[in-house]
Amino acid sequence: MSDQDSFFMRAALEEAQKAFDAGEVPIGAVIVADGEIIARGRNRVEEKKSVTAHAELEALHAAELFRRDWRMQHATLYVTKEPCPMCAGALVNARFERIVFGAPDPAFGGCGGAVTIPEIPGALYHPQMTGNVEGNECLALLRQFFRLRREKKNDEKSQG
Repeated sequence: MSDQDSFFMRAALEEAQKAFDAGEVPIGAVIVADGEIIARGRNRVEEKKSVTAHAELEALHAAELFRRDWRMQHATLYVTKEPCPMCAGALVNARFERIVFGAPDPAFGGCGGAVTIPEIPGALYHPQMTGNVEGNECLALLRQFFRLRREKKNDEKSQG
C-alpha cells in the first residue's frame, strides 16, 4: 500500500463518515486524476430512494460533470468497500485506470470477492485493482454502523 493510496482512501473514509452520519450504509468514494481529487461521492440510496445511488456511481457522476466526459482514463477511484458487480461494471465501462478499495466483500464484491468484473475477458478495459487499503478502518466503520442498526432494532422490539 502506497502512502498516496492511504491518503486518498482516508478522503474516501471522510465521505463514508458523512454517509454514516446521514443514516446511510457508510461507503465513500473519491476520484483522483493528476494527483488531485476531482470528485467525491457517498452512499445516498435511502436519501434518493434509488438502488443506483452507490458511492462509486455518485462520484462517477460528479467526475463526468467535472470532466464533461464519461471517460475516466488516467483516473483512479478510491472506495471504502469493494464495489458490487453493478458498480464494478460501470467503472470498467468508464475506463478507469485503477480501482482501489478498502474492505473486501467476499459475499457480493465485484472486484475479486464474489466475482471479478474487471477481468472478464471480453471487456474492453481492464482496470488495475488494489484491495484492502486501510481495510481495517473501512471495515470497522461498516461494522459499527450495522451493530448500531441491530441495537436500534432490538430496542424497538423490546419497547413495542
